[in-house]
Amino acid sequence: MREKISIFWFRRDLRLEDNTALHYALQSGFEVMPIFIFDKDIIDLLEDRADARLSFIHDRITQLKAALQLAGSDLVIRYGTPETVFSELLSAYEIDGIYANRDYEPYAISRDLKINTIAEAKGTQFYDFKDQVIFEKGEILTDAGDPYKVFTPFKNKWLNKFNALKLTQFPIDVTQGFLLSSHPEPILSLSELGFEKTKIIIPSSDVAEKVITKYDQQRNFPAIPGTTKLGIHLRHGTLSVRQLVVVGDKLSPTWLNELIWREFYMSVLAHFPQVVDRAFKPKYDHVPWRNDEEGYEKWCEGMTGYPIVDAGMRELNATGFMHNRVRMVTASFLTKHLLIDWRWGEAYFAKKLLDFELASNNGGWQWAAGTGTDAQPYFRVFNPTSQMEKFDKDLVYIRKWVPELDTSSYPKPIVDHKFARQRAIDTYKEALK
Repeated sequence: MREKISIFWFRRDLRLEDNTALHYALQSGFEVMPIFIFDKDIIDLLEDRADARLSFIHDRITQLKAALQLAGSDLVIRYGTPETVFSELLSAYEIDGIYANRDYEPYAISRDLKINTIAEAKGTQFYDFKDQVIFEKGEILTDAGDPYKVFTPFKNKWLNKFNALKLTQFPIDVTQGFLLSSHPEPILSLSELGFEKTKIIIPSSDVAEKVITKYDQQRNFPAIPGTTKLGIHLRHGTLSVRQLVVVGDKLSPTWLNELIWREFYMSVLAHFPQVVDRAFKPKYDHVPWRNDEEGYEKWCEGMTGYPIVDAGMRELNATGFMHNRVRMVTASFLTKHLLIDWRWGEAYFAKKLLDFELASNNGGWQWAAGTGTDAQPYFRVFNPTSQMEKFDKDLVYIRKWVPELDTSSYPKPIVDHKFARQRAIDTYKEALK
């Protein structure tokens, strides 16, 4: 008779420390086989063969595998659909339980329901745990029991609950509880997956304390390294959100505020999943977007003739990162100046951003377009020139990314600000009657 085991499934939690579901898997009483699946349903949709996010994940999986092998265990790595992989594992092993941390995106919810069904048919339990947020769907509600649609009261309730909470962290001992492996499996290479290594430099997870302590003073100036760039590590769980909120609570309420915004948008997505495809405010689906493909291409390439917009887009294209302030300016420009559907911009950011995360990307774009919950009003139109003068007055950031700024090769503005602003206001106003 085969010995029973537990499976721990790495997903958006690529770390061995402070990992909720991994902790509980190791408490199950059965030896734990850790697995990672290169999900065919996801990576086959990637357009860039040198996708930096896949390179990052592959590097991280390689590190996790090495750490587990050093302790005498191994990380089982598969490429395929999760349904196929788990059907094979459930046939090959006697599995008591599958342990995973919850994911709140629509695809992930659907995927996990399928795995739960496959597991149940074999008499195996699927256990999932809260790990990538402090508070999940249903935990931060109004006194009437409804989800919040405005950030500030959500934040106040979040802080009240957080201050009364005793955070539990989960240390993991890699020498205890894992299934021992005398024949470690080789890791799938990027080329075997059909990809190649990126040339983009991934931001470090080590952040100087002074960046966080000065975050409120420096975060709006793109020429200053005043943001942590930890988005990719939060997205893939190479850092624990529990550890980060403790740091934010201690060093910077402003930085902690950004982590709360992340959870607010996750709550919005969880309670109102229709925002993936439609405006949070339904009447904004009546806005007649121009959807000018030529203007869109110039925006994508950073050739609009507005220096701060172009600098931001070029930074994104070259590095997979764009400064937070500049994200707002570029998004406002696309949706208001060019009257191009926010979904076009959202999709481009989803393709390019290292820290792409559905809830925050969707929330940020709907905020900029005025279509979302607690969004800027439609008649607020960022002036790109004023933003440049306020946040990069010495043009340090702009000259880095737009070196031809003062030459004849730099394009003239593709649209006049005053005209575009009035056109946007009139168009929205008419659509919202």
